Amino acid sequence: MSAPLENLHEAMSVIDAAWADADGSSGLGRSELLSVNAAIGSARRALDALQARVAAGIAHESRPELGAESLAKQAGFRTPAALIAAATGVSTGDAARLVKVGEAVAPRVDLVGERMPAKYPSVDAALSGGMLGAAASAVIVEFLDRARIGRDAGEVVDVERRLVERAAGLSLDDVRRLVTRAQALLEEDRLEAREEERRAARSLTYFEREGSFHLTLVTDVESGAPIRAAIDGYVTAQFQARKDAEDAARTGAGTGDHGDDADAASDTGAGVVAGAASDARAGADADRRSVAMMRADALALFCGHVLGCDTPGVPVAGATVIVRVNADDLQSGIGHGTIDGADQPVSITAVRRMAASGGVIPCVLDTTGEILDFGRERRLFTRAQKLALVERDGGCARCGLPPHMTKVHHLAWWKRDAGPTDLSNGILLCESCHHRIHDNGWDIRIDNPPGTSVGTATPRRRRGTGVNIHAGVWFIPPAHIDPTRTPQRGGRARYDIAA
Repeated sequence: MSAPLENLHEAMSVIDAAWADADGSSGLGRSELLSVNAAIGSARRALDALQARVAAGIAHESRPELGAESLAKQAGFRTPAALIAAATGVSTGDAARLVKVGEAVAPRVDLVGERMPAKYPSVDAALSGGMLGAAASAVIVEFLDRARIGRDAGEVVDVERRLVERAAGLSLDDVRRLVTRAQALLEEDRLEAREEERRAARSLTYFEREGSFHLTLVTDVESGAPIRAAIDGYVTAQFQARKDAEDAARTGAGTGDHGDDADAASDTGAGVVAGAASDARAGADADRRSVAMMRADALALFCGHVLGCDTPGVPVAGATVIVRVNADDLQSGIGHGTIDGADQPVSITAVRRMAASGGVIPCVLDTTGEILDFGRERRLFTRAQKLALVERDGGCARCGLPPHMTKVHHLAWWKRDAGPTDLSNGILLCESCHHRIHDNGWDIRIDNPPGTSVGTATPRRRRGTGVNIHAGVWFIPPAHIDPTRTPQRGGRARYDIAA
């Protein structure tokens, strides 16, 4: 029996057993829900592996040179993708991608009839072993097909292997992010040219229809960075103002302490949120706005401020654009940098341009700078410490939300554990993940680069010089979620192939 069939049978046995034991009146318990959900995922990936191979077979039997003997045409369809889409209920685009995956992992034959390995053997092994599904495999295969042109075959094989290793267990969104980082590694010499292409294609269109103003903006990542930072800063300030108003309504006094693990960076926005707080208290409408509504309000507010220039303060919660780059890359002019909150890397040329702009903080690694460790001398993490931790965590170390939506929290609590306000004791988490981890019994471990067991070492660093960005961030689930308590990778490394 093939590996996909074995995986499918094993997953179905778990599902059958859970359903057989379930009480018809109350359904599945929490542990059964988790095991069945995992089994469904395993079954889906096993079916994906089988379906990809069947799709490749259908495509082979429907190749154009067969003419009227084409399998798809005999079945009444113009293309094999249309045949597969009709049978599975997916779009023809998804069916075409399924065919591409099947062809990429199918055994090949050379001109003399000798059998050859699959085009992408690592993808083949991961798909057959149930580590990857068809959608994630398609993203990787499409990238490798583009990247292999003009590249050394060994380099492509190495990137394929590293991509597959990192992609296992990731969501499709994170696989796409992973591929974006891999593209920067393989195509650094093309990055600047592609940025110019995107910049040349920038556009802003707007029109009025049925009483609404429609606006569409398309621009390069470099130009979009300050737009994103300003608008997201406004949204952050609005949510903080909403929370402050709710706290004041409950206590009848000020907002008080933000808690044991509050980030000092949030205090920097205290002055500028005053206007937002009055907005939030003005009526129920402010409290009910969605994020999309707040973004629209932000753009209108900023444009109105530019026209009038008499607004006393615009609430953006200390919004800043942070551009990060390796010192050696910056000096040589070869490599790439990243913008906090953006997946797409930028060229060194773009980094240099942005570093010369106002409102942009260039963060150059491996250089001396501000002292970042304060031990027990202060309780709250500083803004500089948060910027340093972004190098390791990327944003929320658990769910990946961008840095401006996170706070620095103590691993060893300040009050309960007398934990220091040092980088080695800090982690970036959004409010939701912070509460989920504390409420549900998750543990967090920070370890050294590969070769050190989880939780047994302190990241190597010198006091005052920063954080070890290569340290691993691991989330340990409670036993009721995973009886083996297998560590789950967190931080930037979970989707950054260069980590």
